[in-house]
Parts: sequence; structure tokens; C-alpha cells
Amino acid sequence: MKEISCKLLVLGAGPGGYVTAIRAAQLGVNTVIVEKAKAGGTCLNVGCIPSKALIHAAEEYDKLRTAASGKSPLGLSLNAPAIDLGRTIAWKDGIVGRLNSGVTGLLKKAGVKAVIGEGRFVDGKTVDVETETGLQRIRAEALVIATGSAPIELPDLPFGGNVISSTQALALTKIPETLAVVGGGYIGLELGTAFAKLGSKVTVLEALDRILPQYDADLSKPVMKRLGELGVEVFTGTAAKRLSADRRGLFAEENGRAFEVPAEKVLVTVGRGPVTEGWGLEEIDLDRSGGFIRIDDQCRTSMRGIYAIGDVTGEPMLAHRAMAQGEMVAEIVAGRKRSWDKRCIPAVCFTDPEIVGAGLLPEEARTAGIDTRIGQFPFQANGRAMTTLSEDGFVRVVARADNHLVLGIQAVGHGVSELSATFALAIEMGARLEDIAGTVHAHPTQSEAFQEAAFKALGHALHI
Repeated sequence: MKEISCKLLVLGAGPGGYVTAIRAAQLGVNTVIVEKAKAGGTCLNVGCIPSKALIHAAEEYDKLRTAASGKSPLGLSLNAPAIDLGRTIAWKDGIVGRLNSGVTGLLKKAGVKAVIGEGRFVDGKTVDVETETGLQRIRAEALVIATGSAPIELPDLPFGGNVISSTQALALTKIPETLAVVGGGYIGLELGTAFAKLGSKVTVLEALDRILPQYDADLSKPVMKRLGELGVEVFTGTAAKRLSADRRGLFAEENGRAFEVPAEKVLVTVGRGPVTEGWGLEEIDLDRSGGFIRIDDQCRTSMRGIYAIGDVTGEPMLAHRAMAQGEMVAEIVAGRKRSWDKRCIPAVCFTDPEIVGAGLLPEEARTAGIDTRIGQFPFQANGRAMTTLSEDGFVRVVARADNHLVLGIQAVGHGVSELSATFALAIEMGARLEDIAGTVHAHPTQSEAFQEAAFKALGHALHI
């Protein structure tokens, strides 16, 4: 058996893991990273990046179909468009390949030793990796668990055949005529919307009483409206049961009423669970919170010298959270003083229209007993939104009533994901309504709605 020693061993080369390794190596820490598949993890290879590529392709195709229908308000017209999904997927795979190679190159440039294979804990300082050339034993002073998450299966709808996860949905080379989406959260609606634009007849089944339950109804309402325009049927308060005998339909139940949904494919998106099996974690017996690994404000686990970051530690399961945690842990291992003191982590839902949120929702502030001022500005009154056919949605600012400290910022609308950093920066820097209102925003841009929302909260809106 080959043996190597290092100061830091990182298990998993997803966004959190590879950032940890690169930053640690930059700080002079002898670092090894273990990955059983490809660098970049779920996000780069079968999640965030490929899904956004498919969403963009679907958006472009939908524009062509609108022009072909003669209903384009811009006066555009063309003959009936077509899409070769195989070529679209090849283009998507090309992007993933470039980014995958980029991450591999960055690890090499930083001096990180990469070991490809299945890793298993032997004890709190030792991991065995089954590689193509045999067993590799790695001993480390510190370890970071960054093994990520995986789609959750339903007992009566296990993955396989016509029942697919988001990973298989992003690899389809033929557009299904009918698609049932089980789960009305952000993953299901992002992909469901994309396939509806590509020509599938999409039905969404959500067990709760509304879609996107992590957001308030005002934010999800424009998304619901757009789903209707795309011909997507949405059933809330509905449970998916089982496939029909011919496996071309899905039985469901809504408030005791049984019915069947046509479904050439069934996309199950009911959540993601931590990847804790197969790594030999039972050998080190870490404290858990539910199925997730429990951590403190420095991402330390219950065992000295072992850290955990990203999805394996629970919500919010966001790549940028994992990256920020990884950068922090690398500096701690290198001897620097750091702790997790982020005021907010922005979250984006790439539906149509997009939703972005940072900080507290109005209801969350009320539940915390905080008196608030709320300002909301609609894109219907924003010149840039009008010129891009993007009038649905708004920007909303939630601030303390006493000192006007901004507590939360939300938006729903076309392209609002690009405002997420602006929102997060305002909260992280402790901005007040007067700071946002007093910042000159370029005209004509959708970002002006942010300033206008602050004006509204201060009681002197200018353009509504």
C-alpha cells in the first residue's frame, strides 16, 4: 500500500472542496484533495452550471417560437423554429468540460495533489483511497469533509427508467412530450420551466399549498403567472403516488381526489440529502443534526482536526456558501483567526422570472419582533424593464423602523439574479435606507428599482 502524509486532506472536489484546497495551498499548507468523479462536484458537472445552460437555451428557443407565432410585440417574425436537443446538450457538456479542466488546472497551479478514487476513513487522521493503481493511504493533520449532497428518492418512485432526477434530466437528448415534475421547489420549477419552453407538456405536483414555499406569495406570484402562460399545470396540496401500469402516466392524489397525469418522464425534485454513506464516516462517529454533520462557527465538527463544509452540513445548500466556508477553513488551518460572521447569504431561483433574496423576508422580521419599514417598487414603472419586455416583478427592501438599517432585500423579475451581489453587499456593509437612496444608480437600468424601493420605504417615492 502506498502512503503519503499531508497537513490538510480535503474529501470532495466540489465548489467547497476545491476552494478549500486552492486557498490552503496558496497559504503554504501541504494539501491533498480526494475526488471519486470529476472536479467541480454536483454544481459544475450536473447541477448549477449545466442547468443554467439548458435554461438559457430554452429561453432562446422560446423567443424564436414567439416570433414564429406572429405574436412578438417587437414585430419580429420567422419560419417555424426547431431545436436539436442533442446539439444543445453537447454545447452544455462543452461548457462543463471547459470549467472542469479549469478547476483541475487551478488545483495543479496552486500545488494541490489530487487523488482520484473512492475514499474511506480509517480513523480521524487517516483515509484510504481506492485508485486505479491500487490502494493509497493518506495521513493528515487536518481533514475537511466536503462530500456534498444527492437527490432524494421517493419510496414509491425510485430513480430509474422513466423516473429521473435532475442529473438525468440534464442529460436527456430527446424532449419528452409529457413531463411530470414532483416537487414545486426551485429545482423542479427551473427545469420544468425550461422543458415547457422546449415544447414539453409539463405538470407540477407540489405537496404543500403553494409553489416555492421558501419565498412569500408576493415573490412566487409572478412565477405562477408565467407558468400558466407557458401551459404548465400546477397542482398544490397534491401527493405523487406511483407510475401507471404502462409507465406512461403518474397517479396522484389531491385532497382525496385521485387522478392520473400523462408522464413520459417523471422528474422527482423533492429535495437533496447529505452524502455521508460510502466514506466510512461510521469509523469516526461525528455528531449529527438530523442526517447532516453538525458544525460550529468555524466549521469544526465534534472531532478535533476534522471540519465539514457545504451541503453535507445542511441548509442553505448553496455552492457559494460552501465556497465561503472553504476559504475560511483553509485560513484557519493555516493559522489565521477566522469565524463565520456573515450577515446574509443571497439565494437565487432561476425560474422565469427569477427570484433573488438576501437577508430577512418581511414575515421573518415580524416573527423576530422587529418593527419594519418596507418599500416596494414595481418593474412596470422602470424604463429599462419596459424596453426589454420585463415588466413583471418588483424590488422590495425591508428595514428597521427605528434606525432604517436594511435587514432584507428581495426581487422578482427578469435577470434580477445579477442584483444579488448588490443586495448582499448592502446588508453586509450595514447599509441604511438613506445609503441606498443616496447612491446614484445608473439610468436606464433595472437596478434603479432598488433605489426607488428605498425611496418608497422612506416615504418619498419619485416614480410611483
